[in-house]
Amino acid sequence: MSHRRDALAQAIPYLAVVKAPSLPTAGRVLGRQFSVATYNVHRWSGHNGTRAPDPARAGFVISEMDADIIALQEALRPFDERDPLVDLAEQLQMHLAFVTTRVHRRGEVGNAILSRWPITSLFTVDLTYTRVERRSAVAVQFASEVGPLSIVATHLSLVDRTRHRQVRSILGHPQLQGAVILLGDMNAWRRCKASRALEKELVGEDRRWPRTFPAARPVLALDRIYARGAEIEKLEAYATAAAKRASDHLPVTAEIRIL
Repeated sequence: MSHRRDALAQAIPYLAVVKAPSLPTAGRVLGRQFSVATYNVHRWSGHNGTRAPDPARAGFVISEMDADIIALQEALRPFDERDPLVDLAEQLQMHLAFVTTRVHRRGEVGNAILSRWPITSLFTVDLTYTRVERRSAVAVQFASEVGPLSIVATHLSLVDRTRHRQVRSILGHPQLQGAVILLGDMNAWRRCKASRALEKELVGEDRRWPRTFPAARPVLALDRIYARGAEIEKLEAYATAAAKRASDHLPVTAEIRIL
């Protein structure tokens, strides 16, 4: 197992899973309006990180939100157990893309996107600029009624300078097409270069971010949704009792309308 972990670690970040649901979805085209969510699931380990991984807790919250497109951070794919991401995607009949950002002792950890619509293309962005933090983004693209749509899921650095560099890499990526929705744990706990860059080029909902961390009594607005070429409506933290127990972050949900 250690040899496998070492080999995988050398390839990070890498696309680990792309999967379609078993029921056919051919012919479905994404409309102008749809719902999104972003959720740091904390390796399925609950609100304090001390519990054994239990994907069912966060899985219940994800199914309860019933969003059309969902970005997940710190999603764990165990080495020696069933893949909870694949199981969840199949239960929800959603398309799945997962990129490994780092190799944990329990398995692969990274960013995932779940979608009700078929993915037309995807790519990864390596956002690791220091030896201390492994970071990445996964981007998927869809054909919509009004043109191409790009969805990017990421988990940014804890360090301001590195976070700003990561934002510039995402915003300037040449493969982004059409309207762009950026979802993730931005780790922007205060106004910084990264958040100013995002607010300059992407649109938030009046920059009033819902508090999401820690989940039990949130004081920091770490989890955010930005858009370019689209409007964000009904931006809010999903603060149910189940969500407060399932992870140390609350999910954020929103309605999107492509311009």
